[in-house]
Amino acid sequence: MDIASTPPAPQDLKPSLIVGLGNPEKVYRETFHNVGFLMLDFLAAQVAQREWRPHRGTHFLSLPLSEHRILVKPQCYMNSSGQAVKEALQAFSIPPHQLLVIHDDADIAFAKWKFSYARGSAGHKGVASIIEALGTPQFWRLRIGIRKSDMPQKAGAFVLDKMTESDKRALYSTFRQLIENRNGKKIFFEESR
Repeated sequence: MDIASTPPAPQDLKPSLIVGLGNPEKVYRETFHNVGFLMLDFLAAQVAQREWRPHRGTHFLSLPLSEHRILVKPQCYMNSSGQAVKEALQAFSIPPHQLLVIHDDADIAFAKWKFSYARGSAGHKGVASIIEALGTPQFWRLRIGIRKSDMPQKAGAFVLDKMTESDKRALYSTFRQLIENRNGKKIFFEESR
């Protein structure tokens, strides 16, 4: 399949590298902007994995989800995560079209989600950084909604707010739905090679 001309269907997605976007400092751990990290921790807990491992000379932590699936958390601020994602792709010899980036999306209703492929950043600076570092938007994204009806119009006004316990439960329910449906099982757990 020519990935440049025909976008693949989500049911065909079997990423080798799954990156969650977030900010690494503890103060950001439970903010809406860290939904990508939160989902990776949820995935890791499903398979009782070991500790996240740093890689010498790089800016990311990794954890194997399965033989052919690797979870990655960039260890730099989200808006500069492109270089860490590029380093991870190079370290594991994975092409961009086998990349899935999980991140927050203020244009999607809270706890809803959408897969997209080869799209622009839509103003998400972490995604823009990845597109710039890779020189292509030809990768998958799982966009998880963080906008509640009572939140301000500007994303900058709430993305760094702390989530409530109710918010976290709703997101965990979304994560569970994502990985338990037929396509989710293929995306996150079935072997891709």
